[in-house]
Amino acid sequence: MKKLVAYITSGYPEKSFSIDLALTLGDSGVDTLELGVPFSDPVADGPLIERASHRALDLGFKFERILDISKEVAPKVDTLWMGYFNSFYQQNMSKLIPYAREIGVSGLIIPDLPHEEALAYSELFDSNNMSNISFVAPTDSDKRIEEIVKDSKKFIYMVAYTGITGSGNAEDLQPFLSSIRKYTQTPVYVGFGVNQKTAKDKVKGADGVIVGSAFIDILLKDDLTYKQKISECSELAKVIKDKINS
Repeated sequence: MKKLVAYITSGYPEKSFSIDLALTLGDSGVDTLELGVPFSDPVADGPLIERASHRALDLGFKFERILDISKEVAPKVDTLWMGYFNSFYQQNMSKLIPYAREIGVSGLIIPDLPHEEALAYSELFDSNNMSNISFVAPTDSDKRIEEIVKDSKKFIYMVAYTGITGSGNAEDLQPFLSSIRKYTQTPVYVGFGVNQKTAKDKVKGADGVIVGSAFIDILLKDDLTYKQKISECSELAKVIKDKINS
């Protein structure tokens, strides 16, 4: 069974909505939830996630909110935090990682923390049984891929194309996948540009997909009620989960 990871922007439009949405997604086929930490300059994210992030910040998002959401969600749905390094660093990593594990969070995804710098935190993650998800990109050489994935945990975030999230750019991912498979047995999940139309094609040869902008597009529709947004996200999750396993 191929896996579905879903990204949502924490606290947008409000904390209780994020909790309800997260739990519904868990009941709709989502295997792992990415709780996104709103950030003022999300350089790896496309315009939809950036817009949701800025809206959350405008509504007064504070880091404590993701802790509150995680306490309700992580015991029931496998939960990762996705955010930029400064957001976590400001919380004191040596205290944050053990606390995240205590409330049930299984790992972090930090797109702007280079592999070489992430190594400084390896012992902290390992000693708390937490994963720091590894990224590999089409621009990485075989040698660099080998270095990045050799100690990878949980899954490898395979960037489906060179750019930012939310685009549907098409490319042949099989040579890239083969390069990764040479060096690891860790599951490989494809992210960037994955949606209802592209998921079936992008998951070929991979173990799962990571979907963000397609869900955030629904959350940004101001003409929908909270109930309608949750319903549409639930249906989208079911459709994508079916497509990647059919």
